[in-house]
Amino acid sequence: MRSSISAALPFIGAACIALASFAAAPAGAQTNPVPVARPATETPSPRPANEALVRARELIAQNRRDEALAVLDKALESSPADAPLRFQRGVLLAQMGRTDEAIAVFTALISEFPELPEPYNNLAALRAQRGELDQAREALEGALRALPSYSLAHENLGDVQLRLAERSYQRAIDADAGNRAAREKLERTRELIARLAAPASASGAAAGGKGAPSASASPAPASTPATPSH
Repeated sequence: MRSSISAALPFIGAACIALASFAAAPAGAQTNPVPVARPATETPSPRPANEALVRARELIAQNRRDEALAVLDKALESSPADAPLRFQRGVLLAQMGRTDEAIAVFTALISEFPELPEPYNNLAALRAQRGELDQAREALEGALRALPSYSLAHENLGDVQLRLAERSYQRAIDADAGNRAAREKLERTRELIARLAAPASASGAAAGGKGAPSASASPAPASTPATPSH
């Protein structure tokens, strides 16, 4: 799968993934927002929150992540319900390897803003990184319920289903070592996974490069979802 955020980790080869940034897309991020319909009553984030997002993005680009996190945390003190700030914070936490905290952020956003597909997608990426394929699939299905035309989620779901197929064929062989059909299917599935993973590593997906192709099979969240209103 294509990386839609700044840190893309090859899912197929190493059960890793990529994340996206809500307010701004750093290197390797999907640059265009997913077309989510916005409520008529929606109002943009307060100017200080927008300024904090811009500043955090600048710091992230300079690899000053701790400072970026401090900027976001400070802004959230005065705007604790601001979805773009919270989303960016979740992305940053994931980039910093603080996966449990990032999962908590995206889970809370899903609970409060179920109409936004991107938090589901980012959550799926983190679940897949942990090898939690069933949970990743459920999250991607949630993204598609929120936005059926969400191409990236469809793509990511296909990649997750490929890994689920690999798992099922292996279980069939574990249950019956003589199951030659399952063994052949497993071999072909793994060959496909290897082919899909190779371009991702060659194009710098693990470093979050913009060239990461969709075939890399990394569940990747979309960048800059529509700002919800509450």
